[in-house]
Amino acid sequence: MKTGAISGPGIRIPPPVFYVAGLAIGLGPDYLWPTPFLSKFVRYAIGSALVLVSVLIIVPVLVRFRRTRTPFDVRKAASALITDGPYRFSRNPSYVSLTLLYLGIGIVLNNVWIIALAVAVVLVIDLWVVRREEQHLAAKYGQQYQRYKAAVRRWL
Repeated sequence: MKTGAISGPGIRIPPPVFYVAGLAIGLGPDYLWPTPFLSKFVRYAIGSALVLVSVLIIVPVLVRFRRTRTPFDVRKAASALITDGPYRFSRNPSYVSLTLLYLGIGIVLNNVWIIALAVAVVLVIDLWVVRREEQHLAAKYGQQYQRYKAAVRRWL
């Protein structure tokens, strides 16, 4: 691990804000032009399943952050490189979880606009958050992070 004054990744807006913004933006067109696309049973079954999977991913993520005493707030500098648990399968399980939660809500609401906006939300997260986090972790953890990055996919 490299030492010295490594500041955070330079992220100013907490990532959940982007997901909430996508939900809010998707509600407007749905109010004006509702486009239901799923039956009640299907939307609740699929939407609830996605929300459940989201929770099943985020709980062990939060446990690892607490255990390593590193801040979960991406606006702050990392104090540990977490590579176990859900991080064995994805370098960004918290964003996978948020995306599944977002999609689950969109499906439960039967809102095609929210679902369509998922692509834009994930693109913003990838370009404005994930890339900055990766630069921060590479600067702070050097070869250790490069080995991890080479072994584990960014998303899934």
